[in-house]
Amino acid sequence: MTRLMKWIASRLGEGQDEGLDDGANLNLAVAALLVEVIRSDHDVDAAERRQVVESLRSQLGLGAAEGEELLALAEQRVDQAHDLYQFTSQVNRTCTPQEKVRLVEQLWRVAHADAVIHKYEEYVIRRIADLLHVAHRDFIAAKLRSAAPRP
Repeated sequence: MTRLMKWIASRLGEGQDEGLDDGANLNLAVAALLVEVIRSDHDVDAAERRQVVESLRSQLGLGAAEGEELLALAEQRVDQAHDLYQFTSQVNRTCTPQEKVRLVEQLWRVAHADAVIHKYEEYVIRRIADLLHVAHRDFIAAKLRSAAPRP
């Protein structure tokens, strides 16, 4: 486990990520939102987990091992969470509108990973996009981009 991940793990029991720097808080919030999507249909598929790690790698610039560690920490955080706001508020404080749209696209990629978009996955992504103040046209564009084959 990397030094940053150990530090995040040691703080998970304390308040709302008090003492973590903005970068660690943001990484944990992004990972938690991705976890919320894979758990929304109550059927966590291996392909979805792989896509979460890939999304963490591309969205946050993490390596594979760091992505796996962050995924495990995010799953713990989601287990303790009461709502999406604690995660989306961190993204709203830290990210630009373009970064938020890229995050919504990654959420859609996770939902597409098992080749089935469940109505609960769509609901959670729509709710997250609303909390991130992503315009509906950007929400739809992100959905369409995520469904297109990658080069």
